[in-house]
Amino acid sequence: MQGIAKQDLNKVLETLSGGGAALLVPMEIDGVTRFARWEQGAKTALGAGNTLLPPKEALFPQNEKVFNYEMSNEEAKIVPSAAAAEETIILGIRPCDVRAIQALDNVFLTKDYVDELYKTRRRHTLLIALGCTQPAPTCFCSSVGGDPLQAEGADIMLWDLGETYGLEALSDKGKDLLKKIDKFMSKSRGKKPAAGKFSLEVDSRGIAEKLHNMFEDPIWDRWYQKCLGCGICTFICPTCHCFDMQEKHTGQWDGYRYRCWDSCMFQEYSLMAGGHNPRPTKKERLRNRFLHKLCFFQERYGMLLCTGCGRCVRECPVGMDITKFIKEVSEVSLNE
Repeated sequence: MQGIAKQDLNKVLETLSGGGAALLVPMEIDGVTRFARWEQGAKTALGAGNTLLPPKEALFPQNEKVFNYEMSNEEAKIVPSAAAAEETIILGIRPCDVRAIQALDNVFLTKDYVDELYKTRRRHTLLIALGCTQPAPTCFCSSVGGDPLQAEGADIMLWDLGETYGLEALSDKGKDLLKKIDKFMSKSRGKKPAAGKFSLEVDSRGIAEKLHNMFEDPIWDRWYQKCLGCGICTFICPTCHCFDMQEKHTGQWDGYRYRCWDSCMFQEYSLMAGGHNPRPTKKERLRNRFLHKLCFFQERYGMLLCTGCGRCVRECPVGMDITKFIKEVSEVSLNE
């Protein structure tokens, strides 16, 4: 394992951003922890635990133009948008959020569909993951297939060893990047740290198979009742990827279409043009959200859509807790 002294961190960040790459690191901005572009003199929040807002916006922006159009009496011309091919380094991303990006990769890059805007950003993004030595009270990544100290899919793994950060390249891109900061690195005597004990644990084994047969179960009649339908859980979730398509006219016959984040917890999300809504109440919308996280995505892509980051558990204003839901599902007898 190689290491860098914490006192050299700003020099390392300056070097990484000096080559023209956008270096995104955890920061506190207006009281909110999020990933933002590092500039000289900026203060990072690497030791503050997971950010409130996930780094998915670097790959899947909250608002994004999809195409421009021009129309005349004879023809319509569509010009697809192209994502900027800017090299991006996300440093300090936690293993649960790396796993979330793997889920987004499945959505936007597989099953005979490739989203070119996402593909371009993903191809030019390098992930430096920071292992978690002490899970927060709302973290439960190990209960849904994650590892707080190791991030499969990251390019470089980073661990806090006290006075130093330990580093290990996990990909060729990661090895090449470490060469750029070689002058700051030394052979680390530290060992990979052990993870602290999780205070929140739940058994998710077999949850998808069980929920597959619980679409009409009375559990939904109880769980939806205190939900406000505010959508906070979806907007701070690192894996939620619902979006709406909107149109903006820039002239009589010209304009563009763009996509923007949306939430399946909103009534308008599933409202059809003719006025019918297949999810008319919060019951159907909550059921759809939990089934997507814990059943449908597993069936389609082989992984749960919940990474155990704990953001929704921590921030829900009425205390909706997906871990309690999983536990209650495990106690349901389908033979009744």
